[in-house]
Amino acid sequence: MAERELLTSVSLTLPDGSLNPDAVGWARRPLVDTSGIDGRRGWPRNKRWEYWNVVTSTHVLAATVSSIDYAAVHEIWVFDRATEQTWGKAATVLPARGAVLPANLGDAAASARAQGLAIDITPEAGGVRLQARADRVSFDVLVSRPADQDCLAVVVPWSRRRFQYTVKDVAQPVSGSLVIDGTTHPVPAGESWAVLDHGRGRWPYDVHWNWGAGSGRVDGQVFGIQVGGKWTVGSGSTENGILLGGRLHKISEELDWRYDLADWRRPWRVIGGDLDATFTPDFDRTAVSNLGVISSRTDQCFGYWSGQYAGVSFEGIYGWAEDVHNRW
Repeated sequence: MAERELLTSVSLTLPDGSLNPDAVGWARRPLVDTSGIDGRRGWPRNKRWEYWNVVTSTHVLAATVSSIDYAAVHEIWVFDRATEQTWGKAATVLPARGAVLPANLGDAAASARAQGLAIDITPEAGGVRLQARADRVSFDVLVSRPADQDCLAVVVPWSRRRFQYTVKDVAQPVSGSLVIDGTTHPVPAGESWAVLDHGRGRWPYDVHWNWGAGSGRVDGQVFGIQVGGKWTVGSGSTENGILLGGRLHKISEELDWRYDLADWRRPWRVIGGDLDATFTPDFDRTAVSNLGVISSRTDQCFGYWSGQYAGVSFEGIYGWAEDVHNRW
């Protein structure tokens, strides 16, 4: 596919709320103005979220702040990689309340408040502070994003009325602390990585997607893998790319995902566009909800990425690969 690289700022929407054709493409910086996705037009199809995932050598930390128009859906999740014990809290608030989301990435703080849960995502000089608190667990970390490091920002157009802007920002250095049952665990600088999934758009009701990400180093250089599938097919856009030494190498091709959820421990394969990647899972985080008209099923497997991209070999890159089906 021939994807256009966006080089200047552009509005995601036209004055009537439909997709701006000039916004369709991908960028190395978050150049797209999403202030038109405000919940007052296109209800109930507006979906807005900030998802952060932090990986250390011992734990995985995750925080979600979101509004899907008719509900606010928030979560804190902490995973001990050695014992596979988990802590956290999820909240679905009907109607949507307790969620603060900026019009554009980095414009202002995002936050969530619900019973037993508090999340604050605050831009600071040189980075973003993530603070989350639930029963028995809390964390306070600073993402120190290099100013010259690329991200992957993509507009996915299903139609004039249904479209999504996503920013997937992998391999961001992070440091801070995690507290579980009163015991403090370090989030050490140089050994810990953060990944952002920032989303603003108007979605169809029934969607199935794959997403995979991982962060680490290859031959001393910062390395990140960002791959997706299913939800972009037929749109002319992809969310696939490799980050090497701070530079994004965009993959403008739909990838072939091969896996079996019935036997999730078997290695997954993701192939295409000079990428031949194997993901070897060691934990499957499953979640199922069914509120009748609204339902969700998630298998988010954590493990290690290895393989080759355009002659560059990588292995031991910790991250995840997931299969999600939402009716929302």
